[in-house]
Amino acid sequence: MNTKALYSLTYGLFVVSSFKGNKFNGQIANTVIQVCSEPQVIQCIINKNNLTHDYVNNSRVFAVSILARETPLNFIGGFGFKSGRDVDKFAGINFKVGKTGAPIVLDNSLAYLEAKVIAQYDVYTHTIFVGELTDADVIKEGEPITYAYYQQVKRGSTPKSAPSYQPEKKEEKSKMDRYQCSVCGYIYDPEKGDPEGGIKPGTRFEDIPDDWTCPVCGASKDQFKKI
Repeated sequence: MNTKALYSLTYGLFVVSSFKGNKFNGQIANTVIQVCSEPQVIQCIINKNNLTHDYVNNSRVFAVSILARETPLNFIGGFGFKSGRDVDKFAGINFKVGKTGAPIVLDNSLAYLEAKVIAQYDVYTHTIFVGELTDADVIKEGEPITYAYYQQVKRGSTPKSAPSYQPEKKEEKSKMDRYQCSVCGYIYDPEKGDPEGGIKPGTRFEDIPDDWTCPVCGASKDQFKKI
């Protein structure tokens, strides 16, 4: 079986959020789809080990913030590579509490959806939450980011807990040494640099300022290893 066929599947990139008591949490997800239009029903797939799974399972509601194409890597990393058990993901983030009580991310979002869970299905390591839409609105006009754009253009990495996770594809070796973040798996390629972080293409890893951090998860430079 050639699992490379899975690379051809297309996805969006979203923040799925919910609450438990007076606490909010959210995570990056790429498996949110519309199921039917009458009534309006959507679904999201969440890893059982994630805190957001616990919050959705408890509150029976979730919100989906649809991210813009220009969303910076560190914003995605804040929701995708950090656990709400360790940090408050909504600290310093512009958001509002929706009609369901779930937090709705306003920063870098084009639109949002809110849903109440009407069914759920156990699928090995993940749960499919099916929700009937209770509210939705457009925040601003723009082009939504796709998972392919995130990986190929922004060069973001994928958490192993994601349902779409696949081992890194082997690439032609760069003429300069590449380094990989030991926290999130992001690969610094000197030939591409880190334009969002002010690192020009052609900059060797050794020449990057010591205070530079991983553009995805914020890990320090000393958390990188040569590959």
